[in-house]
Amino acid sequence: MDVITKARELGKVIQQDERFIRFAKARLANDNDTDLQNAIGNFNIKRMELEKAASEENKDEEKIKELNEELRKVYGEIMASEAMVEYNTAKALLDQMMSEVNIVLSKSLDGEDPETLTVDSGCTGSCSTCGGCH
Repeated sequence: MDVITKARELGKVIQQDERFIRFAKARLANDNDTDLQNAIGNFNIKRMELEKAASEENKDEEKIKELNEELRKVYGEIMASEAMVEYNTAKALLDQMMSEVNIVLSKSLDGEDPETLTVDSGCTGSCSTCGGCH
């Protein structure tokens, strides 16, 4: 039995999973959403403007504050867009699945029985409270 062959088989199974399919569709929808792509482009321009203003020798604090506010506004619009909400939801589900796959692999390397080990990661979904994946 070749481990890489089995890993390739796992890759195929993952690509057939509904969570992967949902994520792939959401990613494609984001890529094809002109308004969203324009907002992301605008965000990147504002971010570069802010970085430039913040690095100037004679900083214009009012301009920096204004650019910060514009940047936050554009970011909020991006994150509130229907396409981005779906993308983030789909990505979280896919990430959770991959976390569980990694738990199975890690615990198997620790000698646990892959058939009976538990995959509950205890993940709350909030990285701010995370002590790291097991």
